[in-house]
Amino acid sequence: MHTLDVALGERAYPIHIGSSLLAREALLLPHIRGRQAVVVSNETVAPLYLDVLLATLARGGVTAIPVILPDGEAYKTWEILNRIFDALLLNKCERNTTLIALGGGVIGDMGGFAAACYQRGMPFVQVPTTLLAQVDSSVGGKTAINHPLGKNMIGAFYQPQMVLADVATLDTLPDRELRAGLAEVIKYGLIRDPEFLVWIEANLEHLLARDRAALIYAIERSCRNKAEVVAADERESGERALLNLGHTFGHAIETGLGYGVWLHGEAVAAGTMIAAHLSNLLGWLDDKDVARMGKLFERCALPLRSPRLGVARYMELMSHDKKVLDGRLRLVLLEQLGRAVLTEQASESQIAQAIERGCT
Repeated sequence: MHTLDVALGERAYPIHIGSSLLAREALLLPHIRGRQAVVVSNETVAPLYLDVLLATLARGGVTAIPVILPDGEAYKTWEILNRIFDALLLNKCERNTTLIALGGGVIGDMGGFAAACYQRGMPFVQVPTTLLAQVDSSVGGKTAINHPLGKNMIGAFYQPQMVLADVATLDTLPDRELRAGLAEVIKYGLIRDPEFLVWIEANLEHLLARDRAALIYAIERSCRNKAEVVAADERESGERALLNLGHTFGHAIETGLGYGVWLHGEAVAAGTMIAAHLSNLLGWLDDKDVARMGKLFERCALPLRSPRLGVARYMELMSHDKKVLDGRLRLVLLEQLGRAVLTEQASESQIAQAIERGCT
């Protein structure tokens, strides 16, 4: 097992990464306040891992209330979020009741947002069960639901007490979900860790084959990169925005197609390629760099080209991006492989040209 710390002073918390961690009460119980917990999961994950987690809590004398939500990005809404609040209120949960999110990024985001809101804040623990959640969304305290006009536009920064990333849960992850998670792993190499990028290129087949040692290493290094960024810029006033490489275009894809049509990691991969084309147009990346990025995503069977929504539609959707400042669109681009920058330097015509290059 590897343990990292997210250094946020009094709100610092550990990230535990390893195999068969769900049954280890010594890791989980110190972060459960009170004798009651609510476990939020979904219809896919709960039949696989809920009983193990409930048994671990029971051994510590903690009574757990399961809340099972439908599975999928399409359900990341106010209506479904209210099911969590209904359960908390019906069971007379107190402020010291701990909410545990057992699932992927959607469950983590919704559980965290509910925890941030209920009685103005209740303890929260992340137990991510997808690769994407383990390397990205469970770490850093971003919580949100979607709106028809924009992804993750309604939410709060709310840090967990602990993140428990059990790689054994990846054994049941569908191949498509595993590959989508690799888009976020690759992102860390592209934005700030070129040595990790080389490692990914050399070890991609081991990751796709679900080699435990390779997965643990990739998750640990991804989380270390994210923890360093979050510790330096918790509320995304500067450096943390660099973690959004490909996300401005990717979120436009997800919103434009309808939530859940493409997985988040698939949209990020295609969006990252648009960002690569734009970086190339600005003279920062050369053609070989763009081809190298495309080859890596291709090996993951991730989309290299975005859907043809139309340049005007992309621009309208991106106008809702959280990095827009004073009406100006700021984009995360690559000055070189391993070094990202947040910039307003690209003109509207260059952005349009990059979108055209990146679409089918």
